This record gives sequence, C-alpha cells and structure tokens, in this order.
Amino acid sequence: MKAELLLDKYAKISKVDPRIYGSFIEHLGRAVYDGIYQPNHPHADKDGFNVEVIDLVKKLNVPIIRYPGGNFVSGFNWEDSVGPKDKRPRRLDLAWQSIETNQFGLHEFEKWTKKVNSSTMMAVNMGTRGIDAARHLVEYCNFPKGTAYSDWRRKNGAEEPFKIKTWCVGNEMDGPWQIGHKTAQEYGRAANETSKAMKLVDGSIETIVCGSSALDMPTFGSWESTVLDESYENVDYLSLHRYYGNPENDTPNYLAKGKDLDEFISGVISICDSIKARKHSTKQINLSLDEWNVWYHSKEHDAKNKPWQIAPHLLEDIYNFEDALLVGSLLITILKHADRVKIACLAQLVNVIAPIMTNEEGEAWAQSIFYPFMQVSNYGRGTVLTPIQRSETYSSKDFIDVPYLDSIAVINDDENVMTVFALNRSLDEPIDFHINAGDYEFAELKDATQFAGYGMKETNEDGKMKIIANNNVSVSDNGADVKLMPASWNTIRINLK
Repeated sequence: MKAELLLDKYAKISKVDPRIYGSFIEHLGRAVYDGIYQPNHPHADKDGFNVEVIDLVKKLNVPIIRYPGGNFVSGFNWEDSVGPKDKRPRRLDLAWQSIETNQFGLHEFEKWTKKVNSSTMMAVNMGTRGIDAARHLVEYCNFPKGTAYSDWRRKNGAEEPFKIKTWCVGNEMDGPWQIGHKTAQEYGRAANETSKAMKLVDGSIETIVCGSSALDMPTFGSWESTVLDESYENVDYLSLHRYYGNPENDTPNYLAKGKDLDEFISGVISICDSIKARKHSTKQINLSLDEWNVWYHSKEHDAKNKPWQIAPHLLEDIYNFEDALLVGSLLITILKHADRVKIACLAQLVNVIAPIMTNEEGEAWAQSIFYPFMQVSNYGRGTVLTPIQRSETYSSKDFIDVPYLDSIAVINDDENVMTVFALNRSLDEPIDFHINAGDYEFAELKDATQFAGYGMKETNEDGKMKIIANNNVSVSDNGADVKLMPASWNTIRINLK
C-alpha cells in the first residue's frame, strides 16, 4: 500500500499552544493518594512525593495540569485542603463515594507541579458553591498580600502568590450525575457572574466555561449556545470532554475514532462562531479539551467497588497496544485543530485512566499510551501544517472513508526541524509512505522511530514495550520515503536546509 503527505509551507494551521499537552489530577481513586503522593513509599522524597512518578511525568513534558476535579470539585470546599494537616477535616466525597482525608491539598499540589516542571489549571466548585468561594480562592492563590485570604496563604507557608492563570468554572455541569447539576440557562448565568467576579480579583486570569461533557449528550449544541449566550464576553474558552473504548472488540472501527473527535471539535467550533456572529463580537472563543482519553477497561471492576474507602482502586484501566495507537490518532486530531484547541488535558495522569501506574511498594511504570503521548508532547512543538495526504481508505461499523494513513507535520522553526507523526491503521499491510517536501528542502534524517510489532491486546505490565528505531527511511532534498509497519505509530524527524 502506498500513501503520501505533501508539505506546503503556505498551508499552516497554527502555532501549537504547549498547553494542548496538559494532563489532569483529580481526587479520585489512587490518583493523589498512592499515586503522586506516597509518603510511606520507599521512593518518596521529603515531601512525600513519589520520585519515580516525578521522573516519568517529566518525560511526558506536561506544561499544565488540571486540578482538583473532575466530578470531585462539585462538592469540594477548597478551604478544607489548606492549613495544618492535623486540623484538616475528613469529608465524604459524594462524586466517587470515597473518604477524602485532605492530607494533600492546594499547597502540596503547587509544590508538586513545580517539581514536575508544570503549572496548575485550577477548577472551582460550581455545584454546591459559586461566586463567593471562587473569588476567595482566586484571592488566596493570586493576590500578593494584605487581605484576609492572601495573608492566610502566607500564614500557611506560601509568601509569594501562586499566580495561577487558567481557571475552570465548574465541571461537566450539563451532566445529571454532577452534584449541583444545572440547566444551561442556570449554569450560563452563574458562570458569567462567577467569571466576572474572579477577574475583578485578578484581571490577568483566563477562564474556561463548561461545554458538553460528550458529543452524544442530548443537550449537545443547545447547551453550548445557551451557555455562551449568557457568558460570551466574560469567559475565554469553552470546554469539551470525550472518552473512547472498544468493548465490542472491533479494532478497525476503534482505530477510526479520531474521526469522531474531529467531528466533535468541528461542531463545537461552529457553535462558538455562530454565537460570535450573532453577538457581532470581535472576540474569539477557543477550546479546552480538558478531558480526553481511552476509558472502558475498568468499568466492570468499578461497578463492584465498595463505597467509602480511602483511595480505592477506581478507573484503573490497564491499556493495551491498540489503545496506544488510538491515543496517537487522537493527538494527531488535536493538532489538526491547533488553531482553536489551545488547551487539552489527557485524563488522567497517574493510576486513574493514566499513562503512569504505581504500586504500593514497587516501581512506577509506563503504560502503552505513555509512548505516543511522550513523543508528540516533546516533538510536536512549533507550527502545524495542514495535512495534504493521499491514502487508501476503508469503511467500518461507524465510519466511512477512513484513511489507512493518519498523519500530521509540525515545523519547529527554532530548531529548523520537521516532525511527522504517522499512524498506519492497517492491521496486516505495511505502507510505503512518501513525505513530499513541497516548498521545503530536506537536509538529513534526524531520527525515525516506530512503536510496532505488539499484539493488539498486549499491555506493558511486564515493562517490555519500547520505541525502537525505524531503519527503513531514505531522505533526499525533496522528500523522504518511510516504511510504516502494519498497526504502527511512527515519528520521523528531518533537519531542514
């Protein structure tokens, strides 16, 4: 099978906002306790943080991490998580029917994000709370000193403000499962007033208003329209969430689900722009895909979970090779929308539907999905080119005209390097992949790697998965030829003249 990607320096989508390589830590299951925070673990540092997790997160190069939820935030009193640990209350977490000890909170998270070279994307409670709690939290985090909340922060050990720039105004408020679930009208008005108050405290922050939590929500479209109608001029981003699974064990259909994400993003962009036109506004609302991943392996186990445990084993999907291939395709889809998707959070980061897993005493380890995410996060920095590609196609249960090749190119002008990410969706046929340099001139191959050769259901529990060199690459001034193995994830980096 043959396929081609043409590079056109005049067909540029956008410069990548690094925040699209963000992630997410929620007080859910073992994400925090026994995840990033394991004070009794042999690999814990003096602050109780698992240093192996820190090292793995650094490899992912995650610039922003959403916290503390998720569904958890809709019943969370942020004041419970600051101050002396022996005075912090235990609470019932109604979202996940767990006991929250509050032994890890805002200050601990801020300290941890600095250790992993990241920053905080803070979520505020719009379920059981609202304007007052949100504005006080911004004051606590970002105001220098001399007021009740800023001085409380200083008393709790943080003399300098946290300077958190990005704020989520609630979580999935369209969902009937959400504590404090609201209609679009109720939420849109509350979000507008809350965002307005938060920005009065700190005019430098950006806020994200809740869009639909899934494309198949019955209120999709009308929810976005109503919420933006109420809040357009006082918010900066609209969120969208999307998860995928393969319970029907149909791999060709599963690997095509990047088309679903593309449809979701395109639809939300259209809604945003329709509100902009109707309001005669010059302001553009961009998107925050602040929850996305594969999530389905653990659902049967979670249904049997006993309530009111501390840090129970919840949402602990063990990912296989086909999951990694899909995650690579979803990353390509996000890059295709880099002009409007400015924030994206792989949900989540540790233990809970995560690329990183921990043991109570053993070593932390990387799941299959770790590898494509690591490569795109590290090498997908620069300007995304519009993918002009030629590929044979197939049809599946839910999709038609699915190209066997899924590819995208990113130009790093600072390093003068072109990076192509390419997925071969064919399970049994290699692709002779030609990269047409177009207006560019290639110098020499920097490196080429492949993630291939594993069974679709194979996991990395034995730690043997790895990215290896692809030696089937030839480069000339005007192009490159690469052999893509069946069912493979590929990264090709070429120095430009």
